[in-house]
Amino acid sequence: MKHISILVPHGAILGSLEGSRQLLTQVNDFLRAREAMPLFQVQLVGLSTEVRVSGGLFTVNTHAVISDVKKTDLIIIPAIDGDMPAALEKNRNFIPWITEQYHKGAEVASLCLGAFLLASTGLLNGKKCATHWMAENAFRTMFPDVQLVTEKIITEEQGLYSSGGAFSYLNLILHLIEKYAGRDIAILSAKVFAIELDRENQLPFTIFQGQKDHEDETIRQAQEFIEKNVEDKITVDQLARMFAMGRRSFERRFKKATSNTVMEYIQRVKIEAAKKGLERSRKNVNEVMYEVGYSDTRAFRSTFKKVTGLSPAAYRNKYNREAIAV
Repeated sequence: MKHISILVPHGAILGSLEGSRQLLTQVNDFLRAREAMPLFQVQLVGLSTEVRVSGGLFTVNTHAVISDVKKTDLIIIPAIDGDMPAALEKNRNFIPWITEQYHKGAEVASLCLGAFLLASTGLLNGKKCATHWMAENAFRTMFPDVQLVTEKIITEEQGLYSSGGAFSYLNLILHLIEKYAGRDIAILSAKVFAIELDRENQLPFTIFQGQKDHEDETIRQAQEFIEKNVEDKITVDQLARMFAMGRRSFERRFKKATSNTVMEYIQRVKIEAAKKGLERSRKNVNEVMYEVGYSDTRAFRSTFKKVTGLSPAAYRNKYNREAIAV
């Protein structure tokens, strides 16, 4: 039987904690119905026997504290809310235990903002990780050695797993169920809990938030210029001249401050504006394209799909009910 430790950190979000527990324990019920042996022993594990979660609205009674668990097979870290540095400080005593268990052979899965706690162990350095797109800038700042891939629903590397934002944690739990219990049980779980199976990315849900929490005032002004002139064809050379810098120096400072190249930033700003146009107006794709400074239809559609995972028309149909009715 596989031992699963669902951590109960201070400030955990109850939904990802209880949702994971429900899905995994239901697998045992499915197996019993097939006259098979239960597969999982699921325990809630905390730093204490009672833990306040979801902003203090709920108290979770744990099955065990970390000192009781000498060996486990899978650790699940649920999402954490609130001020992240403060939350990590409250939960720092989990870190050596997670690290020790991983080196003993346990796998570790973080759900949404639980990635911050997993990254704090150092185990993710040099590896891929997903988290909620809203936390992208904060995560990159705190953990520059981790390869953040916010477009992904799931990452898996050397026994370390992570999931994207909010309820996409359900897809990671299904992925783990399929790995341990097989495809049939994963499909049954997806059907019973009405979860869309095999989602690969969260790009259609992402809203680009330019990283402005940095100390480079010149680069911040360049960002603001890009965002205020979304309809113009802005070049790197133009921006470098505007701010009296050499091109290489400007590009280097921009990437250091924003975690994006200049052209990536310009593209993301334009596509974000296009997304809003497609969501909120009855304009056709070409009209929106021209408004954000593109004249090449093929280039616009290619960039849009790269950023959102959908074609402009598919995106419009997904989010604009009025446009569908036209």
